Amino acid sequence: MEPRYPFVAVDVPEPEADEIAAALFELGATGVEQRDEQTLVRGARAGQVTLVASFDDHDEATAAIAALGELSPPLAARLEEVVGDAWRDAWKEHFAPFPLTPTITVVPPWVDYTPRGEGERALLLEPGRAFGTGLHATTALVAELLDEHAAELRGREILDVGTGSGILALVALLLGAERAVAIDNDDDVIEVVLENAARNGLEGRIDASAGVVEAVTRQFPWVVANIEARVLRPMAPELARVLAPGGRLILSGILEGERDDLVARYTSLPRRLEHVATRPDPASPREDRGASRGDAGGEGWVALLFRAPE
Repeated sequence: MEPRYPFVAVDVPEPEADEIAAALFELGATGVEQRDEQTLVRGARAGQVTLVASFDDHDEATAAIAALGELSPPLAARLEEVVGDAWRDAWKEHFAPFPLTPTITVVPPWVDYTPRGEGERALLLEPGRAFGTGLHATTALVAELLDEHAAELRGREILDVGTGSGILALVALLLGAERAVAIDNDDDVIEVVLENAARNGLEGRIDASAGVVEAVTRQFPWVVANIEARVLRPMAPELARVLAPGGRLILSGILEGERDDLVARYTSLPRRLEHVATRPDPASPREDRGASRGDAGGEGWVALLFRAPE
């Protein structure tokens, strides 16, 4: 008899998709697929996203449905099944190489790829359970800012808070950072980070561990945090604390409507961080980003760059 695997499907408003996806991972999901109007498998109606979370057993799936029903407002999730193992790797057919920045192309490790030019770097990446393929605008915006400031980043050390797949730490290393420290409060993703680092021959230049920024005891010239606004607000004093004098801080996971509040929060800290730039979601997003883009009624994503005083 072929094995049967449970999954939980739930329709959520687009702006809440990342938050609910993260909650599903915390509830034991081994993977979360996002379906909307632009993905190959269509999701819910306009303005909503269908999240499809796979679980190892029915008990975990049932418990996740119950937990979603206790949220405020409650979410009505449904339990479904797939039969056989082939579905586990089916998503790989649609994860093809794509340009993340003007100089870095993300390449799945199962694809043969030859860089197109002398200045192009290939980043071999498999997300596994972790957030961060580069397809989502929140990740791509940070990568583009790092690429823009590669000259200042070169030879420096970077702290990646909420590292997920490790993609931003690895981008920084490819752009010339000397070393990266990557932390995440989900210890399950650390193995993914180390595997991705090894695929790119960068394992000797990255220190990845489970942890929170409050436990970091030293300062860094570069800090990135691609999380979400509701987490970045209370985290402001700690992110400022670990930023070295004159250091750069990049925040992402922020909608345009949340920008002013976040800028005010970080520039009013005792250290008085300077808001240097806002990187908007491109007016004409690439097709590969569009499938993951959280566009809340036309409200796109932004990344914010700050600088600490000398």
